[in-house]
Amino acid sequence: MGKGTIVLAYSGGLDTSICIPLLKERYGYDRVITVAVHVGQRDEEIRIATEKGKKLADRHYTIDAREKFVRDHIFPSIKANGSYEGYPMGTSLARPLIAQEVVNVAKKEGATAIAHGCTGKGNDQLRFDFIIRGAGLEVVAPIRELNLTRDWEIDYAKEHAIPVPVRKGKPWSMDENCWSRSIEGGRLEDPSYHPSEEIYLWTVAPQKAPAKPLKITIGFDKGIPVSLSGKKMAGYALIQELNRIAGKHGIGRNDMIEDRILGLKARENYEHPAATVILTAHRDLESLVLSREELVFKRMVDDKWSELAYMGLVHEPLYAALNAFIDTTQKRVTGSVDLELFKGSVRVLGRSSDLALYSDDLVSFDSSSLDQCHAIGVSQYYGIQARLLRQKTLRKTTRKK
Repeated sequence: MGKGTIVLAYSGGLDTSICIPLLKERYGYDRVITVAVHVGQRDEEIRIATEKGKKLADRHYTIDAREKFVRDHIFPSIKANGSYEGYPMGTSLARPLIAQEVVNVAKKEGATAIAHGCTGKGNDQLRFDFIIRGAGLEVVAPIRELNLTRDWEIDYAKEHAIPVPVRKGKPWSMDENCWSRSIEGGRLEDPSYHPSEEIYLWTVAPQKAPAKPLKITIGFDKGIPVSLSGKKMAGYALIQELNRIAGKHGIGRNDMIEDRILGLKARENYEHPAATVILTAHRDLESLVLSREELVFKRMVDDKWSELAYMGLVHEPLYAALNAFIDTTQKRVTGSVDLELFKGSVRVLGRSSDLALYSDDLVSFDSSSLDQCHAIGVSQYYGIQARLLRQKTLRKTTRKK
């Protein structure tokens, strides 16, 4: 008698596809249920995952979590200016949601174990394991546990007549959601390799972008983008439209050496047009409406929030506490930001808000609202300790001479 039913987090790619027969042949499970979660991948990718899941597994679920992903994960990331080592996070934001949806299916189906196709060298294994184990379920990770290589997987897939989107000469590994697209593996593992344009799908090369800049305006309400150039739009639709517009102008590419959770350095390539534009606008609007002390402290909070989100520790108590602080600051982050998109760059042209901590009257050189003479008293005490130390040091130096 076999081990019963196991639920597999399924993308339709090479790793998760070969897990289906492996879970039966090597692990002894009787039934494999696959779950594909739609977080903004291309429709074609979801269609393929659904068709392959239905064909290869004993039962398949495709769950549309796009709106939930935007509401519960992308919006908080925007409020926190979420980025890791200089790039907007995408994959790390989606993994906890995907894992939770798979957990929900496992409980519905009465399964006690969940499988995933993560390797033992990347970050995703930890993000998935954290959510799965937190739900009291067993984790099975064939790629990690059997120490499989990419070439072995490709051969195994051919032996089992499993169609895969990669080949040995071009083994890119791609992950996509509406906020970000990542490309890694194959020759990209060589930090000195110059990738060809074929790895990019969302963005054009900056030199091939339109010769004329495009001006747009993003409207925010309490830290959340709600309009694009005057048109009210729901979050998912706005992000998708900005991906199209900004990608057309070559905005949102990253080619970088990234420090993974385990300490390994990895070469990563990303595309994130909408994220680049929205986060640029959001940071700028914050500078207009938040106080200096809020901005200084929030930068530290944002950094810690991003670290926890990158690691997938969304159930860490500190994560909830940081979100509570961030949400408090975002109550005033309402207004609009004008931007220019041009050949790979996004530039802020102007910003406005009814809640701005800015007074053109007070700051103007031509205004008499404040008596400039009042600053003389401040100047007398400004840096007084450093001045005293400097004077004493100079006197000692003079005596020695």
